[in-house]
Amino acid sequence: MNTIKAIQSRRSIKKFKNKKPDWRDILEAIDSARYAPMAGGFFSLRFMLIDEKEKIGKIARWSEQSFIQDAKYVVAFVSDPQKTKTYYERGERYMREQAGAAIENFLLHLTEVGLSTCWIGHFNDEKIKQILKIPENQELEALFPIGYALEKIKPKRPKGNIDQCLYFNEWKNNRMKKITSIE
Repeated sequence: MNTIKAIQSRRSIKKFKNKKPDWRDILEAIDSARYAPMAGGFFSLRFMLIDEKEKIGKIARWSEQSFIQDAKYVVAFVSDPQKTKTYYERGERYMREQAGAAIENFLLHLTEVGLSTCWIGHFNDEKIKQILKIPENQELEALFPIGYALEKIKPKRPKGNIDQCLYFNEWKNNRMKKITSIE
């Protein structure tokens, strides 16, 4: 699968087959996350791979998303705010941006190897951090229950038309400047 096909076919999946994925495929997807751009080269992410059924059940409870308990694995993305504090007030923004970039690499790699997940951003931070023994000074970015999709994934359609969300040179300008000559 090429990158464009992975982008177009990636989906949020909440129903998994009972088949357990190969954990090595998940580790490779996590490794792909490390190739995302990081502000100043300061890598602020840590990852956790959870396979203990009891912990996964607790994560499902404190995320208020029961389907998580059907996953064989959950991956947690955790950021260290200390890594980007050199950027002062922009540090938190950069930390979130680089987490998002790393997550997208991770999601696309999972798609490439035939695995599925759903990006979970709603959870009780305090309870999940207690369950996973994540230090208080670390930020839990997102959780990803992983498995094989129960149903065949349909091709994705883009949301809206490009002309509804693309501007040129100024806000709300939907036309490019006409090129009259090549210099």
